[in-house]
Amino acid sequence: MTPHPAMTWTQHFRAVLTLGLPLIGGHLAQFSIGLTDTLMLGRYGAEALAALTLATALFFLLFLMGCGFAWAVMPMVAQYDAKGDPTSIRRATRMGLWLSTLYFACVMPLLWVSGPLLLALGQSPDLAADAQTYLRIAGFGMLPGLLVMVLKSYLAALSRTRIVLLITLAAALANGLGNYILIFGKLGAPELGIVGAAISSVVSQSVALAGIAVYAHHRLPEHALFTRLWKPDREMFTRVFLLGLPIGLTTLAEVGLFEATALMMGWLGTVPLAAHGIALQTASATFMVHLGFANVATIRSGNALGKRDAAHLKRGAAAVLALSLATSCVTIVVFLSLPEQLVSLFLDPADPARDAILATGAALLAVAALFQLVDGAQVIALGLLRGMQDARIPMVIAVIAYWAIGIPASYLLGFVLDLGGVGIWSGLVVGLGLAGVLMQHRFWCRAVPEAGRKFSR
Repeated sequence: MTPHPAMTWTQHFRAVLTLGLPLIGGHLAQFSIGLTDTLMLGRYGAEALAALTLATALFFLLFLMGCGFAWAVMPMVAQYDAKGDPTSIRRATRMGLWLSTLYFACVMPLLWVSGPLLLALGQSPDLAADAQTYLRIAGFGMLPGLLVMVLKSYLAALSRTRIVLLITLAAALANGLGNYILIFGKLGAPELGIVGAAISSVVSQSVALAGIAVYAHHRLPEHALFTRLWKPDREMFTRVFLLGLPIGLTTLAEVGLFEATALMMGWLGTVPLAAHGIALQTASATFMVHLGFANVATIRSGNALGKRDAAHLKRGAAAVLALSLATSCVTIVVFLSLPEQLVSLFLDPADPARDAILATGAALLAVAALFQLVDGAQVIALGLLRGMQDARIPMVIAVIAYWAIGIPASYLLGFVLDLGGVGIWSGLVVGLGLAGVLMQHRFWCRAVPEAGRKFSR
């Protein structure tokens, strides 16, 4: 194979930013859909906000696990693109769509009967009932949401990231307008509160799916994604499944850590749970930047795998890590300097619980500042390992770090040592820190040397 010319550091940074900025914008636009729900329902009332926090905790736990099949498509398409194999690109993407649809069929019944589950997990009857009402409607948005994630992964791996950003922005605008009309009863519509937020979420996901499918069909006809889409492909189905399942379980372990903290915060009451929702939304906004860089890491390490280029792999990984670190440093300064100002954006000045939520939320943001570095480090390492199609050992690391260490640490610090919400969130730092160290070690000390030996043969 003809060696590829080595890229300079400047070229690596430019490539990461060119590919990454639209992806980061797309993630932020996608995140803004949930953020808009939180902002508007926070203005509607603390009880509606607490119910939304509880409902989205379960929804995104299941949704992000299902995204494992979409995220498996990304490194596979990147590798096949580097090899010049359009047939395999089509096969992998199609089976990602198949698996996402089957996954939705399995989890929608759980969302429909979520009320008893939430009651069994210690939530109050009123909160559980409102959360179930939301999920019975918003759950139908999971199917278009998962299919959008597959097509986004397909397009991003082909370096078509701008269209991903534009379509996600359109969906975010549709969600914001729908929320304004349906939550508060504007423009002659009935005032539906949390039900209006659920309806708007389904509409926005459907808008995104329609837009991205039309683009893929008309702009990439050579892949013919939707021609004979019903035709099974057992070999590629198995390959996407075997890579996507551990990716999904890894995501389940990480998200499970955060959602376990939401349940624990619910045990403390409505005010701590509402504060948790606000602080988590704020911290998640910065995480979207790291997630965008992690997608770049997956694409570029997948390209390096397809090209068998070890030098490209190492320099590209170092460049994306450096940019993630710089983002973390900026975020730490903002969270420590302006916690009350950030939390107050989500609250109605007339809400009687405002002062209590503000105090708790500001304290939680101070803890969130502590895990910015480790959270960025672990998600970038995961992205790099996924690009190398190394998913099983990272899954084991995630289960140990998040569930065996992080969740018990949250309970110990929050309840046994009686540190409350701050203690619960401190357990996040422990779990994320351990995962960051172990996954970075896995990439630099195992994956990179093994790739060097493999590529030199």
